[in-house]
Amino acid sequence: MVSVPGFDRITFDPNVMGGRACIRGMRITVSLVLNLLANGMSVEEIIEAYPYLELEDIRQALRYAAWLAEEANYALEPGSA
Repeated sequence: MVSVPGFDRITFDPNVMGGRACIRGMRITVSLVLNLLANGMSVEEIIEAYPYLELEDIRQALRYAAWLAEEANYALEPGSA
């Protein structure tokens, strides 16, 4: 299992969810947490639905997503927007 420096709760394991970013080695992906938030679930509702998640797991998933978005660079072709 591997984690990204600065993101000790975000783990990658080729044997868990195909190596996708997960929360603390569990079968809960960062993308699931982000999708739940994006679709209107509150942090409290997520923790109620997934009681093994902690507030810091959700915070770190958001920080990780922000970090990824900050690091991504895409060259846009003129007229492609």
